[in-house]
Amino acid sequence: MTSPTPKTSLRRAVTGPMLFLFILGDVLGAGVYALAGTIAGEVGGAIWVPLLVALFFAMLTAGSYAELVTKYPHAGAASVFAEKAFRSPLISFLVGFCMLSAAVTSAAGLSLAFAGDYLATFIRVSPHIAALLFLLVIALLNARGIKESLGANLVMTVIELSGLILVVVAAAWFFRTGEADVGRALEFKPGISPTLAVLGAALLAFYSFVGFETSANLAEEIRDVRKVYPRALFAALLTAGVIYMAVGVAASSVLPMDKLIATSAPLLEVVRASGLNIPPRVFAFIALVAVANGALLTMIMASRLTYGMARLGLLPDVLGKVLPKRRTPWVAIIATTLIAIGLTLTGTLATLAQTVVLLLLFVFLSTNLAVLILRRDEVAQDHFRVPTWVPILAIVSCLVLLSQQSLETWLRGGVLIVIGMLLFACTRVAMPAAVKQG
Repeated sequence: MTSPTPKTSLRRAVTGPMLFLFILGDVLGAGVYALAGTIAGEVGGAIWVPLLVALFFAMLTAGSYAELVTKYPHAGAASVFAEKAFRSPLISFLVGFCMLSAAVTSAAGLSLAFAGDYLATFIRVSPHIAALLFLLVIALLNARGIKESLGANLVMTVIELSGLILVVVAAAWFFRTGEADVGRALEFKPGISPTLAVLGAALLAFYSFVGFETSANLAEEIRDVRKVYPRALFAALLTAGVIYMAVGVAASSVLPMDKLIATSAPLLEVVRASGLNIPPRVFAFIALVAVANGALLTMIMASRLTYGMARLGLLPDVLGKVLPKRRTPWVAIIATTLIAIGLTLTGTLATLAQTVVLLLLFVFLSTNLAVLILRRDEVAQDHFRVPTWVPILAIVSCLVLLSQQSLETWLRGGVLIVIGMLLFACTRVAMPAAVKQG
């Protein structure tokens, strides 16, 4: 027997199509627009291979999310799963803190990407001032409401998707000249084992797929979450994967590897070389929209996660306040925006992106372990369930990707985790004794 949907103070306004576009828009972010050349530098012309591996890894962990979100449809997502599985306030806090840190760090990196060369195509302004204004606009849209935010996401997702399709169309046009070389899409970087090259590139490719996990924090705002969530999640990831691999083949077929690796805007160079005569500003605008969409969806997740952790007593109660009419977590939105603004001063897009992946891999490890542990917890509601081998393989995939991280990234991630532990200690000291015991 299915029990009534749990009560929530958030508005259930997210439909299946809206959720699909939310996830697709979050995955189709700035990564693929900027990283095609970097991936080529690791693996050679076979860009699509690490993208396929990364898609497989992402689908494994997505299976765990689909089971747990439909089993426990609450805001807070990964930290809620950790609390139920491990019964440790510290572990639950650190999982939520890693997720929150990754989200805000990603938004900070995306704000720097927005304020870079693509924006300079239209206007010259200090990157840090542009990043500040960008994050403030994102915060205002986030505070206006989830329905309005996802309405903007619909428009921006269509625009960024059109940009990727344009790359594929441009490559098809270039084939008419007879100068395209599809054979490059099957070539691996010389002087290195193809297996090692693919694994190294898969870490970069995985960054292009992260974002699907943010949707779990909308569990209390999704209509009929137990049916809608798994369908939207897997459909969005598969759609993104097909588009990515088509773009990878297109890029390596049109541009020689030296030109593809040398540019920080590889897809723009593909369009330029195709002979379609697309104005550079048109593609620059599409790239800016892609970055903005990723930042908006990431900050929606960050504010909802902060709200969920506050409700669990893992963060101060004030962060759980919502606007009376809009029903959006306004204090959490302000707090996460201020942190993102501060992070823009601490590193480049590349360094922030590497830290995001490291933090999320810890979150994914926790979630995949939680699936196995919580199999003992029976719930009255029907929910999605994956075979046991799925979370096991997902754990292995996370460990493989962690082994590809650099020492510098490990140190940066370690500092953030230590900060989280100190914040947890301060929160526990300030917490009333009765709450600690309860």
